[in-house]
Amino acid sequence: MPWPLAVPAAVGALFLLAPLVGLLVRAPWSGLPRILSDSHVLSALRLSLICATAATAISIVLGVPLAWALARVRVRGISALRALVTLPLVLPPVVGGVALLFALGRRGLIGQYLDHWFGLTLPFTTPGVIVAETFVAMPFLIITVEGAFRGVDRGLEEAASTLGASRLTVFRRVTLPLIAPSLVAGSVLCWARALGEFGATITFAGNFPGVTQTMPLNVYLALESDPEAAIALSLVLLAVSLLVLAGLRDRWLRPTAAS
Repeated sequence: MPWPLAVPAAVGALFLLAPLVGLLVRAPWSGLPRILSDSHVLSALRLSLICATAATAISIVLGVPLAWALARVRVRGISALRALVTLPLVLPPVVGGVALLFALGRRGLIGQYLDHWFGLTLPFTTPGVIVAETFVAMPFLIITVEGAFRGVDRGLEEAASTLGASRLTVFRRVTLPLIAPSLVAGSVLCWARALGEFGATITFAGNFPGVTQTMPLNVYLALESDPEAAIALSLVLLAVSLLVLAGLRDRWLRPTAAS
């Protein structure tokens, strides 16, 4: 590699890896069993895994059709819609939480009707955590899957249609298998983003142990009173994210790149 590229590449790698190395060096390895066996920690970890998984499932159900529409539908304003639905990628998470409050809060644009008609209140509840995580994580899946829809060989879909397959059958039997690697990759990115969500969650759902206190919120609280516990909890999130991303990268992302 030429040195004009090697030097910034090395600096970039050092910049990204140094914080992780610092975390590992400062980790209270001898005290990990005690810290991680705490009931509050286990409750926060369980809640994080459940909410991140639920947010990913909702993102798949809603995001895949939306990604298909963004990739295939040709109507006026579709570019503006694409910009709006991917806005949470760059929107500060706290702002996203405030927006959710004004939309889905008890007096919000939609939330007032949910409360009045169905008695459903989302803020400061576990479903509220899932909603907040879905809001910030779904765009990761949409962008990944939309790109896959654009790259699908339309000739295969047309061939299936000429053989008598309905549009739904073509989508289910031809299109989805073709985009499967990208769908899984986008789902993993979505899940990892939901697992680490902090700003929108604490703003929209609060920080109640056992109800809305996820691992990132637990880390934030521990950092103020017990830095060693905060490091230990951070290691758990780091380990979970690395295991999922590394495992699925070998199985799905490499074949995508190779193709």
